[in-house]
Amino acid sequence: MIVYLDASALAKKYIAEAGSEAVADLIAHADVAGTSLISRAEVSAALAKAVRTGALRKDEAAKALRLFRQQWPDFQRTHLTESLVVRADTLAWEHDLRGYDAVHLASALFWQESLGEPITLATFDAQLWQAGQPVGLSVWPEDINRFVR
Repeated sequence: MIVYLDASALAKKYIAEAGSEAVADLIAHADVAGTSLISRAEVSAALAKAVRTGALRKDEAAKALRLFRQQWPDFQRTHLTESLVVRADTLAWEHDLRGYDAVHLASALFWQESLGEPITLATFDAQLWQAGQPVGLSVWPEDINRFVR
């Protein structure tokens, strides 16, 4: 299985919260796991937010950030190009997505088309999850309602 992780899924690998064990299992069983370059900034921002909100102590977040940066080369990465951003522009409008969510959707679609193989979009963002199936991606988790309130 080839898995594309948006930042909401990838962050769960480094921040212990609902869904973290499932993400770790998904990545462990994936043949290939990838994401967009923007996830590097998004996951770092999620760790900083976890410190601001008290979900993690600063030393815990710093340790998680070091691990994330160390493991970053293990993920396949899609690059931002003008054509990918144009596609994200269209997807944002068609599916009422936030900007980076549209970039993740465009990136997953680009990767699927480039490889010629099915991609599973892993996300904990309900809008992105809902947009994934109609455009031809498999979405994960199967039941997002278990994780989204």
